[in-house]
Amino acid sequence: MHRTTQIFQVSTLYGAATLAAALDAGLFGPGGAARRILLVSHNAAVPETALRLDEMHGYGPLAARFDEVVSWNEAISPYHPSAWGPRGSDTVLWQRALRLLWDIGEDERVDLAVESIQANPARALVAIFSEASVDVYADGLMSYGPTREKLPLTLGRRVRRLLHLDLLPGLRPLLLSEYGVEPVVVPDGAFRAVLDEVARDAADDPLLAPVREERPTAVLLGQYLAAINILSADEEEDLHVRMLAGAVRAGHRSLVFKPHPTAPAGYAATLHKAAADAGVRLTVQDAPLLAETLYEHARPELVVGCFSTAMVTASAYYGVPVARVGTALVLDRLRPYQNSNRIPLALVDHLVPDLERDETPAVLGAAPASLGALVRAMGFCMQPRTYPALRVEAEEWLRGHLAGSPAGYFPALRLAELGLPGSSAATRARVRAARARRKVGRVVRRGGGR
Repeated sequence: MHRTTQIFQVSTLYGAATLAAALDAGLFGPGGAARRILLVSHNAAVPETALRLDEMHGYGPLAARFDEVVSWNEAISPYHPSAWGPRGSDTVLWQRALRLLWDIGEDERVDLAVESIQANPARALVAIFSEASVDVYADGLMSYGPTREKLPLTLGRRVRRLLHLDLLPGLRPLLLSEYGVEPVVVPDGAFRAVLDEVARDAADDPLLAPVREERPTAVLLGQYLAAINILSADEEEDLHVRMLAGAVRAGHRSLVFKPHPTAPAGYAATLHKAAADAGVRLTVQDAPLLAETLYEHARPELVVGCFSTAMVTASAYYGVPVARVGTALVLDRLRPYQNSNRIPLALVDHLVPDLERDETPAVLGAAPASLGALVRAMGFCMQPRTYPALRVEAEEWLRGHLAGSPAGYFPALRLAELGLPGSSAATRARVRAARARRKVGRVVRRGGGR
């Protein structure tokens, strides 16, 4: 029997922690049965200037579970991991080159575990190792939403499992379901044990001293939505200030802000001024660590965010009450409708109390039975060609529940484009007129090319 090499592709420490928990739970077979390579991809816009995975607390213990760590950036240099993929005619050459570079014999079997299979670098890897079986792991709320792009059937059939955290017990992921891919839960106990291990690795960081000494009661989470052109920088600063104001109204006098790793320093300056004006203490925690590590050391009583997965992990794994701010604004700004952030936003908007409406922060329980139907209806509206079988269910849901749903879940224009219940005659007429104009334009362009 030929030797097997398992390649685990990661770009975030959270993803590496998910894989470590899956390994510890035996989801990739017993240790020693295969050679395990951790393939690190640094996907920042300018990788040379951004925080690297190996600079974060907890990286060492996680990497120790693998036989070897290699860099995808170095392997494909000077190309960028998010932008590069091999041409079809080059995949055989690239496989030979990577087998030589990573000391994988020509007759050795390769198994892949990748994140976000719709995009590079995962898409490039599965193309290069075209005979490899594929596991996809999802480390956040996006696993509950639809597959972002239609995959070639030959690729979809290669995916064996979707490994995911059970962040909302009872809710079944929609991702890759169109290919019959079975979702497999990474056990809560294994993941929490890994998070504890990561937290212990950060215990001696002096930047955590103020948090341990002051014990802030509320954590504010930044996401840097300006980086993906959802909000402007000023709007995002205001969003963070709204989080702080909501926490203060709820009675919290000592707070800590966990910015996104790529957020500008100016965000912290604005928040410091807001905290001073409110007469409360604010600590900005920009140490290279996971938000979950901060929860372990600070033991907060509240976590506030917009729609970060770290809000849900605070509730699911640490029992911390959570509250949201700004989901309606972001839902309204999200373009196009198919944007894969829509499902995470809707889940948080639907389940998490609104701090600005003075709703009481809460620890989330199991997903209500009605949530799956909402997700499937939104999934159909986002990707109708991928999930045509969901149309009838979506129509039934819209007839019964649209009136009570926020506008950002099912905009009238999208309903009209798909001919679904809930759109007005005027909106449908606009859609028909726009389609007619596009058809005339195509005819004119074809005629002009003769």
